[in-house]
Amino acid sequence: MKSIIHFSIFLLCITGPFVALSQGITEGAKVTGNIQIDGQYYTENETLGITDSSLNYRKTGMNGFANLLYTNGNFSAGMRMESYLNPMLGFDSRYEGVGVPYWFARYKTGSFEMTAGHFYEQFGSGLVLRSWENWALGYDNNLYGFNTSFSPIDGITLKGLIGIQRYFWEPYEIGNRGIVKGFDADFDLNEIFEKMADCQTRIDIGGSFVSKYEKVPKVTYVVDSKYFIDSVEWNKQTVYELKLPNNVGSWAARVNISNGGLNFYSEYAEKSNDPNATNGQIYKKGTALYSSLAYSTKGLGVFLSTKWIDNMSFKSKITETGTPPMLDINYLPAISKEHQYSLAALYPYATQPNGEFGFQGQIDYKIRKGTALGGKYGTSLTLNYSLAKSIKKDTVAISPITNSWVGTQGYKTNFLSIGDLKYYTDVNFLIDKKFSNKWKGTFGYFNQSYNKNVIEEGIYNENNMVKANIAVVDLTYRFTPSKSFRLETQGLWTKEDKGDWLSMLLEYNISPTWFFAISDEYNYGNPSDDLKIHYYNVAMGYTQNTTRFALRYGLQREGLLCVGGVCRYVPASTGLTLTITSTF
Repeated sequence: MKSIIHFSIFLLCITGPFVALSQGITEGAKVTGNIQIDGQYYTENETLGITDSSLNYRKTGMNGFANLLYTNGNFSAGMRMESYLNPMLGFDSRYEGVGVPYWFARYKTGSFEMTAGHFYEQFGSGLVLRSWENWALGYDNNLYGFNTSFSPIDGITLKGLIGIQRYFWEPYEIGNRGIVKGFDADFDLNEIFEKMADCQTRIDIGGSFVSKYEKVPKVTYVVDSKYFIDSVEWNKQTVYELKLPNNVGSWAARVNISNGGLNFYSEYAEKSNDPNATNGQIYKKGTALYSSLAYSTKGLGVFLSTKWIDNMSFKSKITETGTPPMLDINYLPAISKEHQYSLAALYPYATQPNGEFGFQGQIDYKIRKGTALGGKYGTSLTLNYSLAKSIKKDTVAISPITNSWVGTQGYKTNFLSIGDLKYYTDVNFLIDKKFSNKWKGTFGYFNQSYNKNVIEEGIYNENNMVKANIAVVDLTYRFTPSKSFRLETQGLWTKEDKGDWLSMLLEYNISPTWFFAISDEYNYGNPSDDLKIHYYNVAMGYTQNTTRFALRYGLQREGLLCVGGVCRYVPASTGLTLTITSTF
């Protein structure tokens, strides 16, 4: 309620002068928005271990939001109301409640723009700063403060910001999280230098600096020791305190070069020593490098990316842990492909900020129509490979005070070193083929290795490596331009974890109004006979103009939901789900 009052007063103060000088606040104004409500009703399932007790005696969950945006010339203002009554399963219980966690007022004049309130921002690829939101993940680290942008001349953009991050509904107090400050400069050399204006090669360089100030908690260790005086044994206790930095700084430099269908991007970042709960309170500086190379021409696309990360967890609260990781100041770009098919996405990869080497390569090729393999309509092929491994670490001597690496440099490593421990691999191949005006299909094969200990438990060994093969056949038959039927079959085969799976989905669409679907994921290879479960679902949806209703009943298997390497654990559930979305 306080957030709503604060926003209303602030908006009135900002817009008051403009209203007085204009014929009215509605003249030339535009109001847009969108709403989403997700509701669930849960039922018990003894086989899945879902009981009244595990549900905390709550039969329902509801997550909802409403965005409102007002624009009038150079001025805009917006707000988002959120409601979690109660948070749905898998979402942090600290979200429970109703409020306005996001509001802003923005004004732009010429080459200057300022935002007051809440905002999202990203410097470069995000290695030192990215504030963003994802509703499905339950992730939101928006900044509350001021954000400015200024272009003194064509080709130069300067940004500056200061703010605190959202942390559920918790108001900011000194000590419960830090203050984030940042500056970014971007230089488009082709616009700055007249001689380069007509050059086909475009060059853009940039740099960022981000710091956080946090009143850190006091961390002490007590060491017992013995000594003798005149053959008499005495005990002594010595208290040691970690000298934790209140200020932690990070910087990054980047370059982007493009020419026609060729594009190269690279960014390097460093972070000063930042002992925290994620890295085990070591004092080693952080380093990161992310690079990508893309090439595209008619019928062919090639994309390569790589990253090297060393101790780059950067949060505004040093004690913060959890999944998804809250209070992250930066973002470490993902290098694995996000799959749309459920069994191919059963083992998703989560970025490892304490040390990771990653590589991804993808080739997209279109076989021309009229050829033997292309047929009448042509054929699209996609080959993708991704790899994540450890970096080489030579651990230093443990601290005699803590009997661990707490308070030390932790380890030594060489820049761009690659370790022997495999985290994740994914090789996948997709074929998209249109057979006729009525038939089209997608055929896929996936081979994955998933280090369950590393990704889910933070245990760095290969004692729980899941190796899986997945196949997908997805066929669509179109009866009329508005009516179609889709059959999707998937299989996953592995000797580890929960064993083999089969999946089938039948879907009937009456575009643009109705859809009906029935699906089943069957864990027929589970080592336990009691857990060879059919995860069945029936669903339907109706769309009218910009409003959509979707209803689903069935079982949800447990697992990780990941977006861009950031993951949320989704527990098993059974029951009814209703989703309503609308835009205006």
